[in-house]
Amino acid sequence: MSQSLVKNYVHIIFSTKYRSKWIHPPHEEKLHAYIAGVCNNLECHVLIVGGYTDHIHILCMLSKKIALMTLVQKVKANASRWMKDQDTSLGDFCWQNGYGAFSVKPSETDVVFNYIKNQHEHHAQKTFKEEYLTFLKTYNMDYDERYIWD
Repeated sequence: MSQSLVKNYVHIIFSTKYRSKWIHPPHEEKLHAYIAGVCNNLECHVLIVGGYTDHIHILCMLSKKIALMTLVQKVKANASRWMKDQDTSLGDFCWQNGYGAFSVKPSETDVVFNYIKNQHEHHAQKTFKEEYLTFLKTYNMDYDERYIWD
């Protein structure tokens, strides 16, 4: 085969360190747009970026030219630097070390898109911790809870 064809949709989730509630207006929407720009610059076409005060969701098409861990590393590093530049009160802003990434069937991208779009409503009912554990269980992930919250 002389052509590489790849179409991998991925739902990436990561939180602020200690799930601290750093992400608020007026920076929230700008942060989401900035993260989308970083992903798009890395040829990972973004469908949506959203989240809540303590975490981020990204739905994108993973480029065939970059490893998932490299994408997440670059997004976190750039977004952290960007947040710190927005206001002196954000000087201690940082992300938790880990992340979750889940494959999404092309036929399910609308469902995930709407889920991310409605994060504020969703988190009126459920904490990030509850949400994340639900994803881990849904995807039948092996994990040690002692290490996912550090």
